[in-house]
Amino acid sequence: MIKVTINKKACREVDTIIFPFFEGNLSIPNEEVNNTLKRLEERDQFKGAFGTTFNSTRTKDGRVQDIVFLGLGKEDGLTVDKVRKAFGKVIKNLETLKSSEVFVGLPYLEKFEMAGFVKGATEGLILGAYKFDKYSTEEKKAKDLIVDLGGHRCNVELDQFEAVVEEAVMLSEGTIIARDLVNEPANIMIPSLLADEAVKLGKEFGFEVEVKDLKEIEELGMEAFLNVAKGSINEPKLIVMRHFGEPDNKDKRLALVGKGLTFDTGGYSLKPSTSMDTMKSDMGGAAAVIGAMCLIAQKNIKKNVVAVVAACENAISGASYKPGDIIGSMGGKNIEVLNTDAEGRLTLVDAVTYAIRKEGASEVVDIATLTGAALVALGTTATGVVTNNDEFYNDLEKASSLTGEKVWKLPAFEEYKKLIKSDIADLKNVGGRHAGTITAGLFIGEFVEDKPWLHLDIAGTAWLGSAVDYCPKGATGEGARILYELAKLR
Repeated sequence: MIKVTINKKACREVDTIIFPFFEGNLSIPNEEVNNTLKRLEERDQFKGAFGTTFNSTRTKDGRVQDIVFLGLGKEDGLTVDKVRKAFGKVIKNLETLKSSEVFVGLPYLEKFEMAGFVKGATEGLILGAYKFDKYSTEEKKAKDLIVDLGGHRCNVELDQFEAVVEEAVMLSEGTIIARDLVNEPANIMIPSLLADEAVKLGKEFGFEVEVKDLKEIEELGMEAFLNVAKGSINEPKLIVMRHFGEPDNKDKRLALVGKGLTFDTGGYSLKPSTSMDTMKSDMGGAAAVIGAMCLIAQKNIKKNVVAVVAACENAISGASYKPGDIIGSMGGKNIEVLNTDAEGRLTLVDAVTYAIRKEGASEVVDIATLTGAALVALGTTATGVVTNNDEFYNDLEKASSLTGEKVWKLPAFEEYKKLIKSDIADLKNVGGRHAGTITAGLFIGEFVEDKPWLHLDIAGTAWLGSAVDYCPKGATGEGARILYELAKLR
């Protein structure tokens, strides 16, 4: 566990010090350290380039301390997310040094705001230190890492940033909740356990949770959701979470709808085994909205927010739905199933209809690991977005600028909608090879009943095959922080 605090004084007796530097400005009021920096610069070993580090030592009062020099690049090009990335990387140095108490000497800033630096450093350290190793039988030596931010180099009073650290810690913990949910193996994280975890988190953070079972889902007429779920021996659950921060406002209610496929085989449109071993991640959208609800309730945001997750497995049995089937939906539209591996959108449309008709949603965000096409188009860098409302998307971009979770709006032209029209039903669940991320989003858009709507496809951003910056290999927790920031803006 890592604990980050503000310390107004100079560094105390810690085992490791981090000194961040801007490129071309390698200097602090310490002759010993400055001599070391000069030698490193002359040898091209450290010049302050972004993301570079160098481990050294110094002697203070007869005690040897490890020093980590951290490059931030040019101050002109600094962003909060670059600070996150830099400190997410430096955590690896701390692990190598086996540090337990660390002091970060905050830099003198001429153009960049200290609040953004403190926020980015805190989040980068906590998120960068994350590990999911609960199933490893190797002996774990639990050791807390205490990090103080402060020092004499910074040019502002630090008292005012204690609240910044507090919120940054909270945001990091919300992201970690989402990461933990996704990283659980699918034989453990079945729909009923996901529902149990939501109930437990609701009690801990203060939001209401209602879980509907198979019979209640059938009574709601959620036929699209049920068809995806019926091949599995693990029954589906409809998880509904509510936070009413503005109870007197009956007209404004934001719905967060997360895809909750706890495992996806592809059904009869079977995935190859090389594409199936990470399909525990197919509930990344559900994890994101659960993490966001923890943050929204913990901060007691003065907004009305409801979150809906249609949780199930897409498995194969004699009861499974098949390519060529025509199925109904809670929204009343009939759907021609051409591919049983395009199942997430079927669960989402019933969840969206439920959010609007039963929970009174006035605007809807759905978030899902929906299409491989999103990964092809945008890689693991950005989340693809389809929307019917530019003003809503503008707020999403503002939220993105705060969290560093990049988004990119895709076109939603009428020509794309024609690709999902069926000859024998109202809609078909795939639109062909072309524009797959767009047509998948627009399929969900057919059920939003003209409400302002955003569709976030996190297929590329919710899971990483190797660690990058402050994101580990595996689940990234993408979506929890940006949904929280979006809720604040709405």
